[in-house]
Amino acid sequence: METAQLIIEALKFIFPAYCANAIPVITGGGCPIDFGKKFFDGKPIFGRNKTFRGFFSGLGVGTTAGLVESVFFSYPILFGLLLSLGALFGDLAGAFLKRRIGLAPGDLFPVVDQVDFILGAILLSLPISFRIELSLALVVTTLIITPPIHLLTNFAAYKLGLKSNPW
Repeated sequence: METAQLIIEALKFIFPAYCANAIPVITGGGCPIDFGKKFFDGKPIFGRNKTFRGFFSGLGVGTTAGLVESVFFSYPILFGLLLSLGALFGDLAGAFLKRRIGLAPGDLFPVVDQVDFILGAILLSLPISFRIELSLALVVTTLIITPPIHLLTNFAAYKLGLKSNPW
């Protein structure tokens, strides 16, 4: 498969995860998923920026994007749900890791901030990977194209006043 086609396939594949990861920036707020509780190390479990509203809005929008893609590209019905859940759980894992090393919500954690949600999405999509021809080339392409896309969209959200930092 040529490079341009591989990039298009990677974007089609990962789009629900991108949606699930992006929407909480707009719709988040409210009660934190960790209820403000601390881990046994005395630090927040996830932090104040990981909220139920953000999680469920991300899940809804990402799943809907996956359902639309399933109509147009014959992806499995569970495709969007698994990618969205994986993206959101991956993002929570990244937040958990950031709190463990002492980074506050919104602090920059290069590479982890850009790929945690993608790794989660890929891992959770493995049960349907045979149905969408998830190849190593597709995974690697997704991991390569995501950091610059993530940085550009975060910068745009910052300029639009949706985020308090440009990363």
